[in-house]
Parts: sequence; C-alpha cells; structure tokens
Amino acid sequence: MKVLIVDDQQLVLLSLEKSLTDLGFEVKCADNIFDAVQYYDSFSPDLALIDINMSVTADTFSPENTLKEIENKDSGLEVLKYIRYVRNHDTPVMILSGNVDDDILEKGFELGANEYMKKPVSLKEIGIRVKKLIGSPIPTESVPVSINNRIIQNTCIGVVIPCYNEEKWLLSEEFRNFVTKNLGYHLCFVNDGSTDNTLDVLNDLKKENGGRISIYNIKKYVGRAEAIRLGMLNLAKQKQFDYIGFIDADLSTNFDDFSDLVNTITKSKYKVVSGCRVSRMGADITTEPTRRFINRFVNYTIRKIFRLEFRDAQCGVKIMTRDVVELAFANRFYTKTLFDIEILLRLKKKYGRYNVQQLWYEKPLDRWIYARNTKVSFFHSFNLLGQLGKITLHYK
Repeated sequence: MKVLIVDDQQLVLLSLEKSLTDLGFEVKCADNIFDAVQYYDSFSPDLALIDINMSVTADTFSPENTLKEIENKDSGLEVLKYIRYVRNHDTPVMILSGNVDDDILEKGFELGANEYMKKPVSLKEIGIRVKKLIGSPIPTESVPVSINNRIIQNTCIGVVIPCYNEEKWLLSEEFRNFVTKNLGYHLCFVNDGSTDNTLDVLNDLKKENGGRISIYNIKKYVGRAEAIRLGMLNLAKQKQFDYIGFIDADLSTNFDDFSDLVNTITKSKYKVVSGCRVSRMGADITTEPTRRFINRFVNYTIRKIFRLEFRDAQCGVKIMTRDVVELAFANRFYTKTLFDIEILLRLKKKYGRYNVQQLWYEKPLDRWIYARNTKVSFFHSFNLLGQLGKITLHYK
C-alpha cells in the first residue's frame, strides 16, 4: 500500500518515511507543492498525508486548473484541491499540521480531508490512523518497528555545534541519543580545522543518523565565533528550520536545558532566548573563579556603557528566530571572545535599546559545568579589555 507524504520540513519527512516504511508501507515524499502533484500522478498513492501549513494559503482552484498553474503555490491545501478538483479522486487525505487556525481546518475538511492530526503527535499514533484509513499492508517479511514514543514536533530546530579537536566529547552517546529521540532537531557540527580525529568521528555520526546530522567543514582554523557564524548562516539558508541556536560540543550545559530554551521561545514572542548561569537553589552551576569574575565584569561594563540590563549575555547557549540569524550573523564579528555581546548590540541597533530588552530573554539554566577544566590566563584577561574597547568603538 502506498503513502504520499507532503511536508516542507525534511526532518518531518525523514521521520514519517522511516516509520511508515518500517510498518510495511511504500512511501514517496515531496517537500514542495509542485513535486507533490507530480508524484501523486506518477505514484498513485492509496493515501496522501499532507502538511497544510506550508507558507501561505493560495486561492481556491476550479476543475479547470492545470498542473502548470499551481507550480508556484505554497499551501499544502493546494495538493488537496488538486486531488479533489483537478483529478476528481476520492483518495483518502490526512492533514498533519501544527496549524490550529479554525478557518483553515474548516476549509481543509470542506475540500474533502478525511482526517486531521495536530503536531506534536507520536509516530505510533500516526501509524494507527494510517492503518485505520487504508488498512494494514500485507507483510512480505518481518519488519523491525522501533518508533516507541517518538514525537513529530510542530517546529523544526537547527543546532550549531562548533568543533575544534573535540574527538573526546563527540564519542559521548549523548549526541546519538538526542537525535534518535528528538525528531524535530537537526545538529550541524562545524569542524573548525581540527587536527585530531574529530572529522572522522563526525562522519561516523552522520552516517548513523542520516539527515539529522550535517557537517560544515572548515579546513583552516577560524575560531569559535566565526565557526558559529558560518554554521548559523548555513542553517538559515534551509527554510525547514523555525528556530536556530548553538551549544558547545563539551555540553557544559546539556540538551535538557537547551530544550527548555526552545520551549520558551516557541511559546513566546521573544526573538532570542539565551541561557543564564545564575546560581540558585536546585541548579548545578560551576565555573572557574577567574572566568566568573571576568564574565561579571564584562556584563557590568555592557550595562554601564550601553545601558542594557542583562545578567549573562555572554552565555554560550542560545536559540533565536531565523530573521535574527540573518541580521546578527550577516557580517563577521569584530571580536573572537565577545561575539555574544555583538549579537546583542547588533539587535539593539536594529530594534532600539528598549525593544531589544523585550525581545531577548535570559532563561536560568539548571546545569552549567565547565567541562574543559582550563584556567583563564593573564594574557586572555588583558586581551579581553582590548576586545571590549573594540566593541565600544564600533557599537557605541
């Protein structure tokens, strides 16, 4: 039995394709409307599973519409219209979307949708609903099914992880476990000219996890700030990501905290949610004393010079909207260590001092353990003063 899946987010397509294939269905995927209607004609599916929230809703089609006329349409409803009005078929159609607009849902059912499932939704439930609509495929052999309680989320998140000689940290099972369980995440590892086996380890990770892990390889070392900038811009080119963030390979803060940042930004109007390493009851926040003093000094300076009331703008874990990435990462940073501050100041220039404080939220972390066990040198401290001077010169 054949299923056509239409969704503009590759992470969703990957998850659904594997899940339904494991159940014994023959699956074809399309990430745009034009391919979807072509595949519908050539593949002749028994079921179309369509995301209706693919950009905008186009005008209603009449039976006279041709395939060429819908080439530039973006809404998933256009596939449903094509099936019902152009082809005049009664093929079952299941709507799968995070869109909760009652008018759009009503329109979908008026056009002839048979079923609607709201993201987030488990792969197991999707499999049950598909079988209810078109029945179970006839198994030709024993098929391994490993969907457990894995969930299709209503957002797709891109995460940049800069890597310079990180072989030790990348061998941890935490990265593998995270992408296996969290279907809405894509990890982009930026190899910053590593001289150890980092790239080999990354290639192994990528092979094991298909489209959920990618590698942005930089042959010559450019530093953490530039590595993150290039990785963020690389992900911003892909329309599937609703939010894009970054975290360090040593996982000083773990993916649980990062997911909390994601939950905060998806349920708010913030454009940036940044971690905040503030000690409090129940939190495990450990930093080297000299580093802690420098961070406080930098944040104090930023508050006094730029009149921005933030406690920990330098924290190395952040999640933000795509438009912020395109704005704040478009040009190289002036500093290598204080680029987090530069992100903030670039947004201040765009939105104004008051507005940026409403759009940037600092969320206290439950865990921060500086895993590298390195100390800040006198040269680093002196260099930091020079970088503060650069920031003041360029952004004041």
